Amino acid sequence: MVSGRVSHEIIFVGRSNVGKSSLFSAIFGRRVRKGAKPGTTIKPNQIVYRDLLITDMPGYGYIHGVNRKFNERVKDFIVHYIENNAERILTAVHVVDAKAFPEIVERWESRGEIPVDLEMYEFLDEVSDVIVAANKIDKVDDVERTVKTIAEKLGMLTTDKIFPVSAKKGDVASLKNELKERLIQIGREDLTSVFKR
Repeated sequence: MVSGRVSHEIIFVGRSNVGKSSLFSAIFGRRVRKGAKPGTTIKPNQIVYRDLLITDMPGYGYIHGVNRKFNERVKDFIVHYIENNAERILTAVHVVDAKAFPEIVERWESRGEIPVDLEMYEFLDEVSDVIVAANKIDKVDDVERTVKTIAEKLGMLTTDKIFPVSAKKGDVASLKNELKERLIQIGREDLTSVFKR
């Protein structure tokens, strides 16, 4: 992990297989380590740029064939990491799979369970300024309806903190511009050069 010279942090959080690492690479132009199988890594990927830390957290949630205790350990690690670093976290980017997210939430709700994605979003919203990256948007037919559904499922009143993106197609400009703007708002335009051009 990184020592005390970090003043600000941007974190990427999401369940396994939502394309977090691909999104991270598309925005920052740097490849990151991925586990051999989804849900098998507990160590975050990090970029340090001056006093800015950018963290790609391990994926959380149930993964077929992965021990349930391991999944809980990953989720606990993420929660503790965020709690311990909340003061420096400028923005949390909650990455969801735009196509699968509504179906996953409905499946959990039909079983009378609170979806882990909703728990994580609510937690992030309590401890940081959270925005949502609706990744894999190229796989949905009706972008506007999908974004509205995601907002509704997350209990958001508006869609202005949801950014439809496609890491695979390199369509990440709206999210990248939002992150740059957040750095500019705190007087740190110098940090915006960390982003891929």
